[in-house]
Amino acid sequence: MLPDFTSAIVFLGGFLSQAAFYSGFRSALESFSGKKVFLVDTRVSDWLQIVSKLGWSLILNKLDSTVKNALRQSGDRKLTLIGHSQGGVLARLYLSNEPLLGKSYCGLDHINHLITLGSPHINQGGIQRGGPMSRWVQQHVPDAAFAPGVRYTSVAGNCVHGDPSGSFMERLAFRSYQEICTDGSVWGDGIVPADSALLPDSEQIVLDGVSHYSAIGKPWYGSEHVLPQWYHS
Repeated sequence: MLPDFTSAIVFLGGFLSQAAFYSGFRSALESFSGKKVFLVDTRVSDWLQIVSKLGWSLILNKLDSTVKNALRQSGDRKLTLIGHSQGGVLARLYLSNEPLLGKSYCGLDHINHLITLGSPHINQGGIQRGGPMSRWVQQHVPDAAFAPGVRYTSVAGNCVHGDPSGSFMERLAFRSYQEICTDGSVWGDGIVPADSALLPDSEQIVLDGVSHYSAIGKPWYGSEHVLPQWYHS
């Protein structure tokens, strides 16, 4: 395990989220970790534009500003970056010097631990679940591309089995999983199949009974009693 040089944490939420959605999560993580948590100030309207690279760059610019602000305020030279759902996919791209619309973010200079929560890293589906983004990132910044210089942890939930003839939640999960991995009859967090969320060559954690977000009606990655199962400095 790499030495812990980090103090502050930067968190990027998922598709159609805004920073205010994660205020309770931030408080719980700060209490548990003893570290300052900075939320990337995204809006729902930001995520509506991620069908294009221009939309990706809009969110990456906000992430970059948040990282640099966290560095200034904390005085740290390296940070922990946590991405939920599609935010975890974009976080992988942020680490890279791979140009996007002529700009390289080189987050590798600022991050030494990337944690992704229910992120559809392996995505063979359509545009609705961010398939084009996931495939582009996997092609240009494959797997745990910057290990061991950066520690990678990918976290998956395992609480709903997709079933086209099952309960309401199982039917919803089936359609969501099918959009991501073409086979909806698998286990996942209710939105993302577990296998899709496990980034190759990363430290992989599967949490039984944990869902993508609290609206599913089960504990989610950010629930206070779930945090100790995946967050390790």
